[in-house]
Amino acid sequence: MSATMAVFALVVIAFVALSARAARAYVSAPMVFMLAGFVLGNTSFYDLEATGIKAVAEATLALLLFHGAAELRPRDLFTESFLTGRLLLVALPMTVVGTFLLVRLLFPGIDVWLAVVLAAALAPTDSTLSAATVLNPRVPTRVRRMLSLESGLNDGLATPVVLFAIAAAAGISDGPGNSHGALRALLAVAIGVAFGSLTGRAAGRVLRTARRRGWAEDNLLPLAVLVIPLLCYYGADVLGGNGFMAAFIAGTTYATTHASAAEASGDLELTRLTSALLAGAAWMLFGAATATYLASLVHWRTLLVAVLSLTVLRMAPVALSLAGSGIRGPTRLFVGWFGPRGLPSVVFALIANDALVGWPGADTVVATIAAAVVISVLAHGLTAPPWSESYAAWARRTAPPTETS
Repeated sequence: MSATMAVFALVVIAFVALSARAARAYVSAPMVFMLAGFVLGNTSFYDLEATGIKAVAEATLALLLFHGAAELRPRDLFTESFLTGRLLLVALPMTVVGTFLLVRLLFPGIDVWLAVVLAAALAPTDSTLSAATVLNPRVPTRVRRMLSLESGLNDGLATPVVLFAIAAAAGISDGPGNSHGALRALLAVAIGVAFGSLTGRAAGRVLRTARRRGWAEDNLLPLAVLVIPLLCYYGADVLGGNGFMAAFIAGTTYATTHASAAEASGDLELTRLTSALLAGAAWMLFGAATATYLASLVHWRTLLVAVLSLTVLRMAPVALSLAGSGIRGPTRLFVGWFGPRGLPSVVFALIANDALVGWPGADTVVATIAAAVVISVLAHGLTAPPWSESYAAWARRTAPPTETS
C-alpha cells in the first residue's frame, strides 16, 4: 500500500504543477490519473488490497453525491425544472431501459440483476469530463445550467438502482435463504432518505445559526461541512440504511439552509477540494483495474455496448425527451452528446467489482463500464472545446429563443 500511495502523491503534485498547461492541451485530470493507474496496475508497485479500494470508492461516492446535490441552487432547480425534469424523468429511464435490453440481447447468459447494474451504472453523466462545455461563458447559460443540473442529480437517481441491483444479485448468489436481498435494499434506501433529509437540514441550520451568532470561527465552518456526508453515510449504515442515499439527500436539504450562493460556495470549498483528491484516487484505481480487465475490454460485444450507450442510447432519449419543448435540433444534439460517463460510473464499477467478485457475469459488467468510461474520457474530453465553440457561434448567430431565454 505504501508504494501505491507514494505514486499517487507524486501524480497529484505533478498534475497540479502542470494543470494550466494540461488544460490548454485538452488533457484532463481523469486522463492523467487513469493512465497513471493503468501503468501502475502493470507493475509490481501496485499493492492496494480490496478493502482499501472499497474504502476509497465509498468515501468518494458519498462526497460526490453530497457535494453535487449541495452545489445545486434551489432557484435554478425551480427555474429549469421543466427541461431538467424531462432529462431526468424521461431520457434517463429510457437510457437505462435501452441499455438493459441491449445487454440482455448481446449477453443472453448474464443474470438479469447484473444487467440492471450495468444499465444503471452507465446512465449517469459527469459534466466535469466536458468542463469546456459547462464552463464556457459563450455557450447559452440555460444550456450550461441544464447540463450541470442533470449531472448533479442523475447520479443520485441512479445510485439506489445500482445498489438495489447489486444487493439483489448478491442475495441471489448466496442461495435461496437470502433471496430477499432486493427487499432489504429497498428498506435501506427508505431509511437512508429519511436520515439524510433530517441530518442535512439539521446540520445546515446549526452551522448557519452558529455563524450568525458568532459562535463559530468562519474559517472552520468548511471543515464541519466536509464531515456532513461522512456523518450521513456512516450514521445511516449504523441504522441499517443506505449511506449513499443519505449523503445525496443530505446535500439537497443542506443546500436550502444557506442565505446566499457566495456563502454556500465558500463553505463547500474544502468539500470540493477533498472530492477532487479522492476523485483522482478513484480514477487511478480505475486505471489499475482496467489493466486487469484489458482482454475483456477489447471484446466486440463489450465495445458495442459501450459505444451505443454513449451515442444512440443517450442521444435518442434526450432528443425525444426534449421534443415539443422549443429546444432546437442543434441544441438537442449538443446536449445529447455531452453526457459523458465519468466518476459515478467508475465508483459503481469499483463497488460492483468488490461486492460481486466471483459471481458469473460480474467481469462483463466491470469491463463494459470500464470500456465506456475510457472511450468517454477521450471522446468527450477532446470534443468539448471545439464543439462548444462551434455551438456557441451558432447560438450567437441564430439566437434561439428557448435556449437564450
